[in-house]
Amino acid sequence: MQLKSFFSFWFTILLFALNQAQIKDPVKFKYAVNALQNGEYEAVLTATLEPGWHIYSKDLPPDSGIPTEMKLGGENILPVGNTVEVGKKYDEFSEAFGAQIVYYSNTAQFKRKFKLKEPAKPATAIAEITYQTCNDRICLAPNTLEFQSKLSGGNKVEDFAKAEQEASLKTPIALPNNVDSQAININPASDPASTLNPVSTLNSKDLRISTLDFQNPLTDCGTPKREFSENFISYLLLGFLGGFIALLTPCVFPMVPLTVSYFTKGAKNKAKGRRDALLYGFFILLIFVLLSVPFHIIDGIAGNIFNQISTSVWLNIAFFLIFLFFAGSFFGYYDIALPSSIANKSSKAEEAGGIIGIFFMALTLVIVSFSCTGPILGSLLGSAVTGSSDVPMLLTFALAGFGLSWALVFGLLALFPNALASLPKSGGWMNTVKVVLGFVELALALKFLSKADLVSKTFLLSRELFILLWILITIGLVLYLFGIIRFPHDDKNAKISPARKGLGVLSIGFTIYLIQGLFPSERPRLQMLSGILPPVNVSWFHNEEDGILGMHPQHDYFDAVALAQKEQKPVLIDFTGYGCENCRKMEEFVWSEPDILPILQNEVVLASLYVDDREELPQEQQTSIDLGGGQMKKIRSVGDRWSMFQQVNFNNNSQPHYVLVTPDGRVINSPVSGYMPKEDFKKFLECGVRWWKEKGTVR
Repeated sequence: MQLKSFFSFWFTILLFALNQAQIKDPVKFKYAVNALQNGEYEAVLTATLEPGWHIYSKDLPPDSGIPTEMKLGGENILPVGNTVEVGKKYDEFSEAFGAQIVYYSNTAQFKRKFKLKEPAKPATAIAEITYQTCNDRICLAPNTLEFQSKLSGGNKVEDFAKAEQEASLKTPIALPNNVDSQAININPASDPASTLNPVSTLNSKDLRISTLDFQNPLTDCGTPKREFSENFISYLLLGFLGGFIALLTPCVFPMVPLTVSYFTKGAKNKAKGRRDALLYGFFILLIFVLLSVPFHIIDGIAGNIFNQISTSVWLNIAFFLIFLFFAGSFFGYYDIALPSSIANKSSKAEEAGGIIGIFFMALTLVIVSFSCTGPILGSLLGSAVTGSSDVPMLLTFALAGFGLSWALVFGLLALFPNALASLPKSGGWMNTVKVVLGFVELALALKFLSKADLVSKTFLLSRELFILLWILITIGLVLYLFGIIRFPHDDKNAKISPARKGLGVLSIGFTIYLIQGLFPSERPRLQMLSGILPPVNVSWFHNEEDGILGMHPQHDYFDAVALAQKEQKPVLIDFTGYGCENCRKMEEFVWSEPDILPILQNEVVLASLYVDDREELPQEQQTSIDLGGGQMKKIRSVGDRWSMFQQVNFNNNSQPHYVLVTPDGRVINSPVSGYMPKEDFKKFLECGVRWWKEKGTVR
């Protein structure tokens, strides 16, 4: 594990523990005007992004993210050609949008050429850029900034090459006490010579509401205390489960009592034997963790490479074929093994004795058991690569969990050697474990085929077809567990054990569970598989006019408050966006849960405020806000209005962002942001609704 990754991990924990909302500003722009040949000039906006954030390209498919748009105008300015983007582009398929998106990380430039209408006269080059920034958990509201540079009059090119930022008149706007009043200011008028529309002061009612004091909520319950634990802890547990299952395979299980007995009975004294066995378990854990180091190095050398892998059609097809190959191995048609020379060299190194010898004993175990552990480790790798942008850390946790399960088993048996007698004897049941894993590998292989289908936009593997194939695989598993079909290493005369029959009954139940996903419903079914199945919009039954899970929320805060006062319900403010992928994930995977959806439908008034709504505000409500340093933020659209409403009232600009308020506009409990586990969102909702029912009154 890289030292940088280690400290980043714990630093993230510390930051989240502070639990403070804040305005995020992960993108910094610099503006320059360069003189070119033939009397042309070039306006250049250079974006520098913090690690983990990205900004979209101007070339995005419809109904996906917010494309970056650069406009150029001003006094004595004549734009030439179109905007040109410079930087390393990344292509990634978005399951939430069902489209291929293009974005930039780290840095990007946006350039636009222009000429002077009258070369001898001074000019003002005004560049305006509209963009949206996202990471793998949240998206920020679309932002529009304006930059101005003056060009001196004269005939010499070098005179025009010097660009200086124009200081704008700053008039403070009313902001919450927790927001720096110098950070955001109103510019009451724009340059009359600019091609941009004139602006006027925005009604303060639309921005600042004194009762919305998020720092002093009415109750302190329901606030989640973790941000990333779902991914990292779940992969740790997934790895632990995978390691435990691997222990039950024919490659590993017979070696457990032999190895423990070697330490406890072969040593000169029991204390030394147990110490060596514990050290042996520790080295197993260490070896598995070390397997993740190359992925940290790759990530450091070629950042974002795993995102590229996860969205590559051919690599996803390759993963699909590899998983089929793993399944064939588990079924017993062939064995997967590392070259015997590697195991021989490791085995010879055991002769060194002492700590070094114990380390190589652990390494030999890992190598010779590869035929059973390889497919399981490959599954963890494939799941991590296609499931998150933080692949190296996920693999570290998964492999640590895998090694930890082995270390605990060997360590505990060394401390309590009498427990060896209670272990089941080796037998045909171990082959049953392998074959069951083979069916699991077949099911997981379809996930990669689905990803390739989505990225290529063929959409042949619909949600229902995927479910149907899983049903067929599960039926095959049922037939095997009840002895109707057999594989090469199965004993033809073996009796079907009660445990095997029980697993068969559970598989029948899972088949019945899957069948319900073949029929249309008002909300997505099979929520347990929401991260594996194709998105709901790749379906035989999807209709774009169905709304959000059958709900039709308010899109104006003040309309929502009026309805809440009439119905005597709290308001759930949902700061969202049409181009917010994490918002769609929350709606599909969390809102649709059977213990969440009824709360949204019946207990609250839902106010979904879209911060990227492009509908223009009335002319008298449009304005321009001076951010300092020559940057001007435009308030022209409905989305701009709700974005600024979120910032000045809640000191936050990320989406999704949820706030529960009373009908008279008081914050009930601390707001929450980003894609989060269902349990956290449920606690947040139930806390606010419970408080309102018990103590809520409209003042």
